[in-house]
Amino acid sequence: MNIILHPSLNYTELKIGIIHYTKIVVSDSPQMIKGRTRLYQENLFFEMQEVPVTERQGIKEWRKIWKALGSDPNRYRHSAESLMRRIAKQNYLTPIHSAADLNNFFSLQYEIPIGIYDLENISGDVIIEQGNEETGYVGINGRYNSLNNIIVSKDDNGAFGSPFVDSARTAVSELTTEALHIFYLRPSISENDGHALLQSAAKMFTRVNGGDSEVALLTASNPRVTIS
Repeated sequence: MNIILHPSLNYTELKIGIIHYTKIVVSDSPQMIKGRTRLYQENLFFEMQEVPVTERQGIKEWRKIWKALGSDPNRYRHSAESLMRRIAKQNYLTPIHSAADLNNFFSLQYEIPIGIYDLENISGDVIIEQGNEETGYVGINGRYNSLNNIIVSKDDNGAFGSPFVDSARTAVSELTTEALHIFYLRPSISENDGHALLQSAAKMFTRVNGGDSEVALLTASNPRVTIS
């Protein structure tokens, strides 16, 4: 499978992290993950009394990208900002399963949108591009989501993921054994630090879910990777 950063995304500082997992076992999250995630959210709540959501560095950077692509960050908040806003209201996240819970934890920790997808439900190559007026899908929020001027990931069957909301079609479940993890990294992060972040996340994910991982980084100068 090839994963391609489309030339339409000419935002030259854009960096997309890729982790490919195989032979994973998704289940109810261990108590350690649940406890760590809850404590992290509680600490974030107190931090955000001093530094509002939109002033946090990762959130600010992705709001800037939203504007550069022609989308309104106040109307279509990226997923990391949406999570942060929930926590700022003490509406803490409810555990789902070990893959989704870690995905949310990483998003909060790194202050970036992240999506994880069941590879069994992805066909052909994956292209990451800018959505248009015809782009959209039914999301994990249960609604149809229009993705005009928003970054999307698509396969042979159409769009399935974005930094806004992911599709129901490719959602990870406890039946998932092979997954694709897409990290919409901060533009300011260096390539070396981006690789280190991905390696750290992959190590933690496989420690909880087992399996193997393969890491790659898409940039304007390296817009195509192949995963086996």
